Amino acid sequence: MSDSVLVSGGSGFIGTWVVRELLNRGLRPIVFDAHGNDDRWRRILGGRPEQVPFVAGSLLDRGLLQKTVDEHRVSHIIHLAALLTPNCQEDPFTGCEVNVLGSVAIFELARICSDKIKGISYASSYAVYGPEIDDQTLGLTAADNRPPSFYGAFKLAVDAIAEQYWRHFQIASVGIRPHVAYGPERIVGLTSGPSQACRAAAFGEAYTINYTGRVGYDYVEDVAHAFVRAALETPAGSAVVDLPSQLATTREFVEVIERVVPGAGSRIQIDGPSIPSNIPPKPHYISDLYPDWHATPLEEGVRQTIEFYRQKSEAEQ
Repeated sequence: MSDSVLVSGGSGFIGTWVVRELLNRGLRPIVFDAHGNDDRWRRILGGRPEQVPFVAGSLLDRGLLQKTVDEHRVSHIIHLAALLTPNCQEDPFTGCEVNVLGSVAIFELARICSDKIKGISYASSYAVYGPEIDDQTLGLTAADNRPPSFYGAFKLAVDAIAEQYWRHFQIASVGIRPHVAYGPERIVGLTSGPSQACRAAAFGEAYTINYTGRVGYDYVEDVAHAFVRAALETPAGSAVVDLPSQLATTREFVEVIERVVPGAGSRIQIDGPSIPSNIPPKPHYISDLYPDWHATPLEEGVRQTIEFYRQKSEAEQ
């Protein structure tokens, strides 16, 4: 029997691509999520959603988590479920429940089922890094290197908790820190703009990206591959690794789209606030764990994103 991998948050953007990678590898994904997303699954997984058991529930329901592991003979865990920055800022208590206590529930599950669970990967974030320049509004400087948001603080706390589970219970894990994940079906969040601009380019439509600034971009299939590989090849310890994240300004991203689809750049506008880069001061890249790691270049990722939408459009005609 192939390995069964529990994917918390498997209905989300990255989660769906993780499920796709697991299926492509011949593995058995088991999705645990508070919400389903049949439309995204259908578009990315094609005719395979029926192959994926879905368990609707809260991470705080430890009994349901245990039942899921037992019934599906789960051998690995990929933990992605979390509330994002705006939700955590608006409701820090609930954000802490989901992001911190929910993560503790996952690690406790691995501790209790240590005879079954062979590896864990989980989503950390570049949001753990502080501002690069003085930020008088927060009273922070780049030297502080502290997260400027509740979301970042919660992610940093989970990294520390993962270390404790290794220290005291030898529960090995790998935290993955993508920066801005882009690619097909990224439609939610401030930084979804470049992905939606790719979709607009594929359809010959106009679009406005609503932020500026220079950030790192990680193609979603690379991100999914990182989570899957880290869960299947979890080394001893509590590693936290950064994805390489090709740096580009918003304007440079549009220029890449223009190279892939000549003429599309004139239909894409940029208008919005500058967002922080959150560049790690001392990066620990995933290639330190897996020396053969290869990231998709930005232009190739943009090309694949646009081609995805073109193929879907042709299939629907």
